[in-house]
Amino acid sequence: MDFFVHESSYIEENVEIGKGTKIWHFCHIQAGAKIGENCSLGQNVYVSSNVKIGNGVKIQNNVSVYEGVELEDNVFCGPSCVFTNVLIPRSKFPKGKDNYKKTLVKNGASIGANATIICGHTIGIGAMIAAGAVVTSDVPDFALMVGVPARQVGSVDMEGQIISRIK
Repeated sequence: MDFFVHESSYIEENVEIGKGTKIWHFCHIQAGAKIGENCSLGQNVYVSSNVKIGNGVKIQNNVSVYEGVELEDNVFCGPSCVFTNVLIPRSKFPKGKDNYKKTLVKNGASIGANATIICGHTIGIGAMIAAGAVVTSDVPDFALMVGVPARQVGSVDMEGQIISRIK
């Protein structure tokens, strides 16, 4: 094996894991998931069926990446950030996977701790979502987003440095 999986984690059959990737304690990766090279999945990460994760992605502890979510290369997901995949969830009236909404997080974007990403949106290249923000619409490339609902307050460069502020 050219990747690491902690003995407490469960990897189902038909999963692709790239070279140099590390999957830490208590993770569960479902069948059909594709995880790129040199990724790090922290403690208690769940990756659903058919999820695609690019190269160099870092997913911190307690994150669930549900079917319909795609993370491109070099995405950062902070501790306990949340992805959804159904807009109107109802226990008594389940929608099924044909109704999952797609969420795309583009290259180099960062999502802060405890942020929530409502499904059906795209987070642009290099965008930065602040801790605790709730994303309810598409996010432009290199946007700095804060608040509930998230609103753009500036722009960042690829390293995450603020390059402009919106008043």
